[in-house]
Amino acid sequence: MAQDDSIFIGASRKPDDSYQRAEQLLLRYGNRHGLVTGATGTGKTVTLQVLAEGFSNAGVPVFCADIKGDLSGIAMKGEAKDFLVARAEAVKLDPYVFEDFPVIFWDLFGEQGHPIRATVSEMGPLLLSRLMNLTAAQEGVLNIAFRIADEEGLLLLDMKDLQSLLANIAERAAEIGARYGNVTKPSVGAIQRSLLVLEQQGGNYFFGEPALRISDIMRTTRDGRGAVNVLAADKLMMNPRLYATFLLWLLSELFEELPEVGDPDKPKLVFFFDEAHLLFDDAPKVVVDRIEQVVRLIRSKGVGVYFVTQNPLDVPETVLAQLGNRVQHALRAYTPREQKAVKTAADTFRPNPDFDCAKTITQLGTGEALVSTLENKGVPSMVQRTLIRPPASRLGPLTPEERRKLINESPVAGQYDQTIDRESAFEMLQKKAAEVQKAQQEAQQANPGGGGWTMPDFGNGGGTGSGGRTPNGAPAPRPSNRQSVTEAAIKSVVRSVGSSLGRELVRGILGSLKKGF
Repeated sequence: MAQDDSIFIGASRKPDDSYQRAEQLLLRYGNRHGLVTGATGTGKTVTLQVLAEGFSNAGVPVFCADIKGDLSGIAMKGEAKDFLVARAEAVKLDPYVFEDFPVIFWDLFGEQGHPIRATVSEMGPLLLSRLMNLTAAQEGVLNIAFRIADEEGLLLLDMKDLQSLLANIAERAAEIGARYGNVTKPSVGAIQRSLLVLEQQGGNYFFGEPALRISDIMRTTRDGRGAVNVLAADKLMMNPRLYATFLLWLLSELFEELPEVGDPDKPKLVFFFDEAHLLFDDAPKVVVDRIEQVVRLIRSKGVGVYFVTQNPLDVPETVLAQLGNRVQHALRAYTPREQKAVKTAADTFRPNPDFDCAKTITQLGTGEALVSTLENKGVPSMVQRTLIRPPASRLGPLTPEERRKLINESPVAGQYDQTIDRESAFEMLQKKAAEVQKAQQEAQQANPGGGGWTMPDFGNGGGTGSGGRTPNGAPAPRPSNRQSVTEAAIKSVVRSVGSSLGRELVRGILGSLKKGF
């Protein structure tokens, strides 16, 4: 059984096939990150549920994504089913107590939980470029757009703000290009098309206000338990790039907002990233570097990050090296890549002389896993073949009625449900455009002639009206190339104005210029 300073994961298996040694995760090393891997159907979700329960009971808030909806059952008490009771007896979990946990449901689309929003400014050009899969040139234009917004005091809150700013930049391409480099209309157009695709995929639900406050996912109850924040991700998974970018944004926000705490007795927050391979698939090096930086440094903020995925090869080696607590469920080894994954997983554990780690990974049953956690002084424990303890909460999803009741009773009910659309870049640019148009109209009304020189109407030589016809509608005769005496005199005067003598005459009349042209 676990003590107050640890989470009971399960019981390790002795050579005689009995389970005796309790495998625990020490809370003081909970912020050293972790990895839960295994093939589909081997028990990863149950392990995640057990860890979330343990952290919550220890007073640590949890944020996790619910890909299939199964994790929502953590909000209800479990039921004494035969296979659960048998497993509790096998791992010597006595007493086996059923309980529910304080859960806050979130959903980017606002359907199965409270809406989660972020402003365009908070997302920033790097993550937006990743989200829209922009080229280097297009990312450069997006960076310029954010710079212009900062300089001109334009708030970028939602998608229409960014769209209107990009349209404004396209109109001012020559002016802006002279200051920051080439800004081409094709690049701006490509970004706008990507924004349209993102909007159709649900991005307009995510960008806006009120933005998520980090403090609202770090709540504890009056009895000292940590809130379990469950993100409904079944619909979100239809757009995996949005899913991955959102979770990376949330990690970045935690990193930037939380103070340094060093190595606390227990984490301030634990973050479970399910389907972690989506974070790294096709990610440019700058994004992978950002992930590595956040994972490496966020530990000192008291945040533990646990990646949940099918294959350890899904996580880059630079990130894998930062993960101290590991739970490896069964893997299949039929293809060369699967065999490589088994070898990679086995090589990351501290060997146990009692069994062959690589061979055992392929023989684990459902609910079994190889477990290695950090012990005293942060040293990885010897890997153990472990039977994972049964959860105290319900296995399986909530009903829609149960979910809706919990959403209505949530501590953040009513805070994020209604969208706020305050004055930002879209409204400000519209106002500027209206002011310019009004000024132009007033100028035209004040000087209907346009305010410039006009040529005198010398006629068309035939006394015709408009359209080159005589008043009776007949075609006008072709004008003669020969000038009349009057025309010649007038043109001579006009030319004289352009001559040196004419300019002197004009200066004398105006009396305002003292030097020659």
